Amino acid sequence: MVKYEDPVLDRVFSALADPTRRGVLDSLAGGSVGVSELAAPSGMSLPGFMKHLRVLEDAGLIAREKEGRVVSCELSAAPMKAASAWMSRYEKFWSDKLDSLARYLYQQEELQTWNKPAFKPTGPRSPSSGSSPSRRKRSGGRGPSRKR
Repeated sequence: MVKYEDPVLDRVFSALADPTRRGVLDSLAGGSVGVSELAAPSGMSLPGFMKHLRVLEDAGLIAREKEGRVVSCELSAAPMKAASAWMSRYEKFWSDKLDSLARYLYQQEELQTWNKPAFKPTGPRSPSSGSSPSRRKRSGGRGPSRKR
């Protein structure tokens, strides 16, 4: 097994793996935002939210700045550029696979239209697309009983 180690990329991908942290990055895309404003939509305690910010900061994805009593965060997208470059190396592989899948599905669709039997429904059709359950049949009279 090949061991690939890049601690910077590991921290970036680990930070991006959590939806709360991705939400923080989305919020910071518009500019600097205060920590309390960032924490409000998460619905978690401020100390719990600060742990997420610490992970983002350790990965180099955000920078914190304190001005008086207000701590604000700003997006630092440079580490994401390295992650994007790493992933783009595999883009050709996935593009080829998805193109191959699209060709296969198109071919299957074409075969189904040629092999489809000509079926014409008989009788009146209901305008609704749903189906109704069939009526339960009534049983006949009582059958013979077994004697012991």
